[in-house]
Amino acid sequence: MDTLSSLADGFAIAITWENMLLALLGCFLGTIMGALPGLGPSNGVAILIPLAFTLGLGATPSLILLTSVYYGAMYGGRISSILLNIPGDEPAMMTCLDGYPMAQKGQAGEALAISGIASFVGSFFATWGLIFLAPQLVKIALLFGPAEYFALFALAFATLGGVSSTNQAKSAFAAALGLGLAMIGVDTQTGVPRFTFGEVHLYDGLDFLVAIVGLFALSEVFIFLEHRHGNADAAKKAVVIGRLTPPMSMIKQCTPTMLRATFLGFLAGVLPGAGASLGSFISYSMEKKLVDKGTFGKGDPRGVAAPEAGNNAAAGGALVPMLALGVPGSGTTAVLLAVLLSLNITPGPLLFTQNPDVVWGLIAALFIANFMLLAMNIPMVGLFTRILMVPPKVLMPIVAMVSFVGIYGISGSTFDLQVMIGFGLLGWVLRKFDVPLVPIILGTLLGNAMESNMRRAITIDNGDWWTLVDSPLALTLWAIAIIGFILPVLVGKVIKSKMRRDDESSLSD
Repeated sequence: MDTLSSLADGFAIAITWENMLLALLGCFLGTIMGALPGLGPSNGVAILIPLAFTLGLGATPSLILLTSVYYGAMYGGRISSILLNIPGDEPAMMTCLDGYPMAQKGQAGEALAISGIASFVGSFFATWGLIFLAPQLVKIALLFGPAEYFALFALAFATLGGVSSTNQAKSAFAAALGLGLAMIGVDTQTGVPRFTFGEVHLYDGLDFLVAIVGLFALSEVFIFLEHRHGNADAAKKAVVIGRLTPPMSMIKQCTPTMLRATFLGFLAGVLPGAGASLGSFISYSMEKKLVDKGTFGKGDPRGVAAPEAGNNAAAGGALVPMLALGVPGSGTTAVLLAVLLSLNITPGPLLFTQNPDVVWGLIAALFIANFMLLAMNIPMVGLFTRILMVPPKVLMPIVAMVSFVGIYGISGSTFDLQVMIGFGLLGWVLRKFDVPLVPIILGTLLGNAMESNMRRAITIDNGDWWTLVDSPLALTLWAIAIIGFILPVLVGKVIKSKMRRDDESSLSD
């Protein structure tokens, strides 16, 4: 009952004109970000962070705007997958397998509608899962000491590459780079400047919002400048939408699929590093094994419903470890974690007691955003389709403008603009070598907390390093971290190659 009363308080916070308008704006912009190939939820949220701070929004309104963008981008990824066979982001890759064949058969409208309903079901039940699971995780997290938190952070770094990762060395390099960047600034215990090279602006360390906008948003602009034409021609294919209302028989056929995929996707989202891509993949694969009679890959609506329910449920599930433990479950939640930290709000066990208005206002807003997205995505599909026609040469200058104006509006420092450009160039180079960017952000975010917990644990035990693996809980976390790091080496190539094979088979069909 306490949970439901807290949720009611959250709705009282969320249902204000300002928050409702921000949720609507976030849903609209997020759907556009998700629909445009290559942007996706991480980039979408990173691009709009400066907007939230420039508007001078408080903690709850900022999170409502950005999580609505997050949920909207998860919805929007299906649009280009179904209409153009170009995934808006990696989790939407599986939607191409049956979504595009449906579009080729003149059922694009039905595919978009059933995928929108599946996205709603996945997000709606995942939000309920967040409500009931996060407080239980908080009770466990209250047992954590400095050694357990250090092990938890190590687990986050070890698993962030994801189960489908094929190169853990690159993920480890990115995490080490992020941790190194976190060391820049004055040591909080000794007062000694580290890696500042006499530059006064670096004494407070690197601003992780500047790093995020540079690595995600500006690197996208540099990639466009390198490949000037991109997929502009692909986006000009004419697609007939057809009827937007799926027959009731199709909805009934897909309902069990949506529920199964929601359960699997939510579990994948809660696991650190698994994320929406795995949620989408296992939901599609499981459904194919259970119900396929040779129709999957040829335009079966259940092959559209399964990955969409799975990846949207995983998006909700990824918020659980971020809010309850302060450890992001996906790349986008790592970006949201940066927003919370920049607002002087520390996610973790005490968040639910110290800032209940932020948590429950956010959760209530997620319910509202879900209904907005369902209402928006079906009748406005024509508008979102036309937005796909916008050439990158128009879009990318807008991204660059928002980045520069937003960061300067936050700090008023030209030095931060130079740092942002530096991070943009770094992100561009790393993306050319397929080095993941999210571990860099995670290292920058959690590096100082990881270091302080390690120092505190060792100091409490009079300099004994074995204290880091002394408790059963810490040992369990270290074991999970080791398994999470080794598992992708063993099964990552198998999962990734299967995803590619399925995608190639849909292209050949």
